[in-house]
Amino acid sequence: MISGGGTNLQAIIDGCADGRIDATVVFTGSDTPDVKGLDRAKKAGIDTFVVDYRKIIKKCRESPEEIKSSLPSDFDLVTVREKQSLMSDDHNPSQVDFFLQSRAVAEKMLLEKIEHYGIDLLVLAGFMRTLTPYFIDRINVDPNNKRIMNIHPALLPAFPGTDGYGDTFRYGCKVGGCTVHFIDYGEDTGPIIGQRAFQIEDGDTLDDVKKKGLALEWELYPACIQKFADNLLV
Repeated sequence: MISGGGTNLQAIIDGCADGRIDATVVFTGSDTPDVKGLDRAKKAGIDTFVVDYRKIIKKCRESPEEIKSSLPSDFDLVTVREKQSLMSDDHNPSQVDFFLQSRAVAEKMLLEKIEHYGIDLLVLAGFMRTLTPYFIDRINVDPNNKRIMNIHPALLPAFPGTDGYGDTFRYGCKVGGCTVHFIDYGEDTGPIIGQRAFQIEDGDTLDDVKKKGLALEWELYPACIQKFADNLLV
């Protein structure tokens, strides 16, 4: 799953092609239409699809009554609310409920696209949408067998969230890095699979930090996927 240019997707495609990853990419899905990553997948002969989150959320916001009719039949708001740890108790309850319900509407469509592929592992490669417990539980059908992997642009547990390299740089760290981890119900809180680090030198810009980090991401992600393929992540 991607949201943009798909450079990590390309690293995974290349790793599968040259034997570093004993796997096959069976689809590439995006929450955003017309991104470059979809072109990368098509060029490699990989099935693609789009579930347009922005359009779905806009429709839910404009027509709240339609949310109920669009929700998955097995969606239980109380259960999902109790499981999620993305938002604290301080958040407005109605906003939390809208977030969980509107995302579940989109996730229902994601699951409909994904389910017939019979996947072993769902790889988030720059997918900039938070997954709810509803979706996670339907991919992780065995709670002891996590099957959603993500890459994060920081050395977790430091700097979770959407701007890991920026947060690392602005804090003044002398070491940056990237982390591959399994998804759980929180924000970048799942079990860590692998990490790579790099030095941040005096005079480095944020662009320098991002370039160093991306170069390591393209090495780390294929290696971690291969660990999964080798049944080493238990």
